[in-house]
Amino acid sequence: MAQTHYVAYPAVLDDSANNPGTYTVTFPDVPGAISQGVGIPDALAKGAEALELILYDEKKLPKASHLPDVQADNSEAIVSYIMVELVAAAKKVKMPVVRKNTTIPVDLAEKAEEAGINFSATLTEALKEKLRV
Repeated sequence: MAQTHYVAYPAVLDDSANNPGTYTVTFPDVPGAISQGVGIPDALAKGAEALELILYDEKKLPKASHLPDVQADNSEAIVSYIMVELVAAAKKVKMPVVRKNTTIPVDLAEKAEEAGINFSATLTEALKEKLRV
């Protein structure tokens, strides 16, 4: 079964500083997630993209506010939950990679190859652990 991780956050769709119907989308709980869309469907879709890009690799997710509280603070705007699936979002993000040449003892290389170990994945895991990222 495929792994999933759904999250939902209140989004504020506000067109007061734009042409009518062009909404700026913000998330009170996720300040870096900001987008804009023309019409409500486009604004919701663009808001979801912004939310995915900010949260897809976060280890500790912000706590979501209650929708009525956000609505009370933004009475002139449209407030709605936007849900995203973070596992799928992470798969869409293409991280740039670089090729690194490395030297290891021949016996270690042979044993790793026999075990079917992916050298790049193993080096990446080891570096993340060592750097605590």
